[in-house]
Amino acid sequence: MPEDLLSQTSILARLREVMSEEACQDVEIIGWLYQFYISEKKDQVFAGLKKNVKITPENIPAATQLFTPHWIVRYLVENSLGRLWLLNRPGSNLAERMDYYIAPAEPETDFLRIARPEEIRICDPACGSGHMLTYAFDLLFAIYEEEGYEATEIPALILTHNLTGVEIDDRAGALAAFALVMKAAAKLGRRRFLRMDVQPNIVVLQDVAFTEAEMQDVAAVVGRDLFTDELRETLGQFEQAKNFGSLIVPKLRDPDETLRVVEARDFGGDLLLKEVQARVVAVLRMAEALSPKYHVVVANPPYMGAKGMNDTVSSWLKETYSDFKSDLFAAFIPRCALLGVQRARIGIMSPHVWMFISSHERLRDFITDRSTLTNAVELPLTGFSGATVQIAAYNFINRHQPDYRAIFISLLKFGGGEKEMSNHTLAAVQDQALPYVFRASGDEFIEIPGRPIAYAAGKILRETFLLPEKIGEIAKPRQGMATTNNDLFLRIWSEVSREKISFDCKSEDEAFLSKAKWFPYNKGGPYRKWSGNFIYVVNFENRGKTICDYIDNTPGARVGSNGRVINREFYFKEGVTWSDIKTGGFGARLSPHGFIFDVKGSSGFPAPQKRLSVLGLLSSKLAAKYIDVLNPTVTFQVGDIARIPYKDVDVDFVAQKLSDSSKSDWDAYETSWDFTTLPLLQPHDRAETLETTYARLRSYWQGMTDEMQRLEEENNRIFIDAYGLQDELTPEVPLDEITLTCNPAIAMAERSAKKSRRSAFAPIPWRSSCTMPSAACSVATASTRPA
Repeated sequence: MPEDLLSQTSILARLREVMSEEACQDVEIIGWLYQFYISEKKDQVFAGLKKNVKITPENIPAATQLFTPHWIVRYLVENSLGRLWLLNRPGSNLAERMDYYIAPAEPETDFLRIARPEEIRICDPACGSGHMLTYAFDLLFAIYEEEGYEATEIPALILTHNLTGVEIDDRAGALAAFALVMKAAAKLGRRRFLRMDVQPNIVVLQDVAFTEAEMQDVAAVVGRDLFTDELRETLGQFEQAKNFGSLIVPKLRDPDETLRVVEARDFGGDLLLKEVQARVVAVLRMAEALSPKYHVVVANPPYMGAKGMNDTVSSWLKETYSDFKSDLFAAFIPRCALLGVQRARIGIMSPHVWMFISSHERLRDFITDRSTLTNAVELPLTGFSGATVQIAAYNFINRHQPDYRAIFISLLKFGGGEKEMSNHTLAAVQDQALPYVFRASGDEFIEIPGRPIAYAAGKILRETFLLPEKIGEIAKPRQGMATTNNDLFLRIWSEVSREKISFDCKSEDEAFLSKAKWFPYNKGGPYRKWSGNFIYVVNFENRGKTICDYIDNTPGARVGSNGRVINREFYFKEGVTWSDIKTGGFGARLSPHGFIFDVKGSSGFPAPQKRLSVLGLLSSKLAAKYIDVLNPTVTFQVGDIARIPYKDVDVDFVAQKLSDSSKSDWDAYETSWDFTTLPLLQPHDRAETLETTYARLRSYWQGMTDEMQRLEEENNRIFIDAYGLQDELTPEVPLDEITLTCNPAIAMAERSAKKSRRSAFAPIPWRSSCTMPSAACSVATASTRPA
């Protein structure tokens, strides 16, 4: 027991203070308390992951338990259970109490027929402390009332016929059962509730194993006629139930009938057979709960990437869910579909990455080919405080309907937390003409490579993916080197002696013969287009021997230097580079020869005659739009760039001028290794006074920025016209997106986002010659490290 339970500062006193009468009106507070209770354990598990400690079965609940916000619970249940009932009772008033219900634009005729409320079977296969089930209870109670059932009979009917929860955590399962009991008690009153002889159907999975010798006893328990190969295999499926959870698909097709027979057997005083009978019954009850019989399946499944899985789970997923093995949640999506009957309604909350990234392409195929998305809400990173990833909530039908146009609500451009996300969703439900509401069918995504759920892409944009050439073939995008210890092998160029740097090598052989230690290194960097971000050098002396030896001799390293120091044939080649993180936007830059490149500074290497065309495309608004379609996450891969459609558009003159201007701007400051003189001291700008000189310089900066803006818009216009996207994109570029160091709009934005353009070009206090973003300014002030 905790100490100090009676003082005013004890945990009990704090609980009484926080758990106000208002807070305790909602049974969901049980889930919040439990999530808080296991939070310390969760922190310990995640700290272990950083040390490559895998998540063991007993720690899976703590690592994956995640409270589902009530508004998302309502959205999922109302658009699955609620929708199913309204299809069967078009005259129902249920929609009046379902604020998050999205009515379809077209009437449905192919749906699951339900005659009575008792027929509806609902399952949450990862029920936690029961939030989905408790709201389903409320909705079912309204359905029963509407059908004329006696209010005193309804709770028992719901618990008997409608709701099933499956869980691996004993305590969470007990809390889910308790929450449903409290729901029933609230409807019945204490006396009637105590007379109700019904328990919630919450099945907590347990590890159950049988030895080969015990199988003989099992045959005696179930009878030879029922002891089939399917039953024998099913009895062996739950040895790792705490590890595999609801992902187990029982081989036995009708466990319910076998369960009734086994439970009816009486073995008198044979204690050995009674113990075996109890274990067989336990397996059959779990198998029965996991049978494909449900009309509605709703879930917030566990999120666990392959890196966190213990070896048993990882191997089993690769064997059992080979197409969905990259994350537990990915395997749960088809599992939820398997739990449902044909035309069942499925509602899921999960990370949104399945909609876009390449590792989930098979999952997208499953959802669009074998199922039918009906609606989805995509949240920004701030939209759900309980998760460290972006979330999507979505509903689909367990049957493919090719012409069904789903409704997508994109909240990605909104800030705020759960309250704001709820309000924006409610607004979209009430007005589907809002600009962040989209319609698309699954078949419309087929044209796009990788089939991302690119609901915001217009028809013509999707059709451009049918162009015969892609950036992948033209520019050969490649991921660069991973040193595994940048602090050891990278330096800002000004930290080392220039005598030890070779800036101009054209091949690895030339670099080796130069005897230099340090070489220019493209490492992404802050948002900048056309040229620049030449900040780092890497120790690649003797063909990178020091780096390779370090990687190959690191204890526990799973990947050797041949898997880290990759694509060496492209080192020192002229090309186009970009950052792999979209902070501020996607910025491609011309990279001269002499550079090695990093994972974060991936690069492409088109033929010389197409280099400027590729640069122009990747620096245009088209590329930004394509990337948002292919992968709207914060980080994107070279494979996303490779899928961008390519047309050989003549923008060489414009792209060259833009690149030259950006390079000139970069070299005007001491952060460049080609820096010569401060802009303020250039002879052609010098006047009689410092004030006049600075005024001339500001005028020059203004003209340079305006010209850059004009050229960027011209580049955009050329590509928009060439791709026929005049109705979907405009060429305009805001002034604060012109990524010149000298652009005063950027400098002023750092001071105040409220300043006008005129004030942006007004005199600003002198702050040395460096007006670059803070990351690049560190070049001038970096401490010297050993070179």
